[in-house]
Amino acid sequence: MTYRLLPEWHPQDGLQLTWPRPDGDWASLLSRIEATLERIVLATVRYQQVVISMPDQATCDRVRKTFDAYGVPAHKLLLIVAPTDDTWARDHGPISVVDDEGQPLLLDYTFTGWGGKFPASNDNRLTQALADAGVWACPVASRDMVLEGGAIETDGAGTLLTTEACLLNPNRNPHLTRQDVEALIGDDFGVDRVLWLTNGHLEGDDTDSHVDTLARFCNPSTIAYVRCDDLQDPHYTALHTMEQELKAFRQRNGEPYQLVPLPWPQACFDPEDGHRLPATYANFLIINEAVLVPTYGDPADALALSALAEAFPNHALIPIECSSVIRQHGSLHCLTMQLPKGTLTTSFHQ
Repeated sequence: MTYRLLPEWHPQDGLQLTWPRPDGDWASLLSRIEATLERIVLATVRYQQVVISMPDQATCDRVRKTFDAYGVPAHKLLLIVAPTDDTWARDHGPISVVDDEGQPLLLDYTFTGWGGKFPASNDNRLTQALADAGVWACPVASRDMVLEGGAIETDGAGTLLTTEACLLNPNRNPHLTRQDVEALIGDDFGVDRVLWLTNGHLEGDDTDSHVDTLARFCNPSTIAYVRCDDLQDPHYTALHTMEQELKAFRQRNGEPYQLVPLPWPQACFDPEDGHRLPATYANFLIINEAVLVPTYGDPADALALSALAEAFPNHALIPIECSSVIRQHGSLHCLTMQLPKGTLTTSFHQ
């Protein structure tokens, strides 16, 4: 049986989120991150369902009352209590593939908190915990390989876009060579072409240059990417070199990709210790008929929305303010994992 990694624009059953623990890293910003997650849910339930893992029953009951007050239909929202470490569903959520007959399979890769930087044992068990709770309508297959969803992008037709800094980092799979990594993801994802970015990073990023902070497929022939046009910014050289790499990449037919440059927001700094935060417009989320776009209260927000509107002419563009999200070094896409058609149990389809 062969499998194919699904692109984000594949039709979806729902969206997965992980609600923050009251005593976790978000404690000092809890009301702010909850408000952002509420906005994501309210935008998403217009188009599909949402599955949220909850850290405890008290939080679950409180959040349920909140969304009841917002008027969210009960069948649109599934809340499951399961132990978690943090909120980054993109990296601890399942990665979806389909077989030759279109039947989905959820791949549960090992999550180590981005190479052992942060506790991750509960998050690493979450996909199976949701399986035990009856959330998934399809099988789950565990993998020993360390891999996060934010590290990979696909066109859905056998091409993978990723970064050397993450996938070849010795803090992930030190025993694997580049050829080993390509062979493993080739088997799991039906990938026969890997586009490796050797440049590009964001200060304040804990992920070792996840590609979803830098460059994203919008469709099989179009890649949106962050472009820094400030010669004095410390990111300029690396991102300019990354831009040249993207221009040199070719589609399977030999044609260059259509590239959509995304604007560079003004530098954002943590108000407590002053370190730079990883604000990026590449961290957008594609759902059914809409694209959720992170914004930062920056003049470049409007430019980013305009650029992505051209890349997604058949989608509604929904801004989600993410200034609080980057305080914990991620953004909108990092908080979410799309769940393709056929992955959610039929008891949740109403």
